[in-house]
Amino acid sequence: MITRKKLSHYDDAGAARMVDVSSKSPTKRTARAHAFVKMQPAVIAQLPSNPKGNPLEIARVAGISAAKRTSDLIPLCHPLMLSHVDVEVTLESDGVRVISSVATMAATGVEMEALTAVSIAALTVYDMTKALDKGIEIQDLYLIEKTGGKSGDYQRPAAAQGLEEGAPDASAPDSAPDAK
Repeated sequence: MITRKKLSHYDDAGAARMVDVSSKSPTKRTARAHAFVKMQPAVIAQLPSNPKGNPLEIARVAGISAAKRTSDLIPLCHPLMLSHVDVEVTLESDGVRVISSVATMAATGVEMEALTAVSIAALTVYDMTKALDKGIEIQDLYLIEKTGGKSGDYQRPAAAQGLEEGAPDASAPDSAPDAK
C-alpha cells in the first residue's frame, strides 16, 4: 500500500516550489530508464536507407543532450552537473529499445534526467521515421532503477518491466546489444 506524505514540491499554501536541497550532502546518484518505440517491420527494413540519416545514432545523441537539459524542460528540476550519460538504442524485430544510464555526485537524484533521455531519444526515432509511418508508438516509458539518496535504492521488479519473451533484460547492465 502506498502511503501519502506531504508533497515536497508544494508549500503550505499549495503553491508550487523548487525543493531546497542545500542541506543535503552530495552523494553518488545513478538512474536507468527505458522506453520502446514500436514500429512495423516495413519501417524497420527501411531504416538503413533513411534519407535523414541513421535514426538510431541521432536518437542516442539527442537522448544524451536531453539529459543535460532536463531542468530547462521540467520546471522544478534542479540543474545538475552530470558525470555520466549513456543512451543505448537497440534495433529489435518489432521496434527500437532505448535504455539510458545517468550518474552524478549531487544532493538530488537523476531519475528525471534518465527518463528525459529515453523520452527524447524515442521522440527522435519517431521524428526521423514518421514519414514512413505515422502509427509508430512510443511505449513502456519507466524508471528501471535508481541508487543513492535519502529514499534509498529502487529496482523495478522484472515482471513489471513489460519485456517480451526473448527481449534483453533492461535491468541487467550489460544485457542490451550495442546500437546498430
